[in-house]
Amino acid sequence: MKVALIGIGKIALDQHVPAIQHSPDWELAATVSRNGTIDGVEAFTDFAEMLTARPDIRTVSLCLPPVPRFDYAMMAIRAGRHVMLEKPPGATLAECHALAEAAREAGVAIYATWHSRQADMVSAAKRWLSDKTLRRLNVTWKEDVRRWHPGQGWIWEPGGLGVFDPGINALSIVTEILPDPIHVSGGLLEVPENCQTPIAANLRFHHPKGANVAAVFDWRQEGEQTWEIEAETEEGILRLLDGGARMLVDGVEKGEVAPLAGEYPRLYEQMARLVEHGGIDMDLRPMTLVADAFTLARRETVAPFIE
Repeated sequence: MKVALIGIGKIALDQHVPAIQHSPDWELAATVSRNGTIDGVEAFTDFAEMLTARPDIRTVSLCLPPVPRFDYAMMAIRAGRHVMLEKPPGATLAECHALAEAAREAGVAIYATWHSRQADMVSAAKRWLSDKTLRRLNVTWKEDVRRWHPGQGWIWEPGGLGVFDPGINALSIVTEILPDPIHVSGGLLEVPENCQTPIAANLRFHHPKGANVAAVFDWRQEGEQTWEIEAETEEGILRLLDGGARMLVDGVEKGEVAPLAGEYPRLYEQMARLVEHGGIDMDLRPMTLVADAFTLARRETVAPFIE
């Protein structure tokens, strides 16, 4: 199947392009970007022009920042194209609900991707926790924004999410592996005085069976980067390390790696299945937790962010 990649930035070049090129299901047939191109692939600078010129391309994958994504996605749906959305799927929950409804009415597939859910050990962690009694779950997600998001000023503007841009990856895993739903009960957002979005966050969550659930996100981590989820149950302690790539149970490494190597290859495999059946996969639970954090958490002004 032919797919067009919209927005040729770091995530597209690092993840989407290799995943498509090595997929048995997909052919990268066109790109749309003001600046970036891919050797050997037809390049457009105008999305509407691409939709008109290439009716044979039935699927588009949007790698744009969240704020402009809605207009592109709606344009694609109205043109009868299937849509794959990089995370987060939009700038607001209302946008995402509107896109899902439009896709349903148009009879096209739409997929809100959460790449961290496709990390090697996430499905194994979900199985392990499915029949356990949770006492405590702690998320520690700390990384260096200068290392992973250089020059991306949009993340500090409204709609950019700030530290929740990586933090939502952790929340996508938590909402996938926990058998019970959680919601934000309070917290603290640390916002640089020259930014509109937080650089760090501490959150507390309500768990329906009384477990203590909390998360710490920080974009100021230097040196070793930390992407860890620890779940203490009555039956033992599970740790997901390296963003879900490794799993330990009571200190013992487990190796039940999910089939098909790589997070993004698994996303494109799922998109192929959705296109085949005209399916809709718009799980908005991670985004809902972020929206609730912005509503409930206290804000504290901290030192300005200087890249």
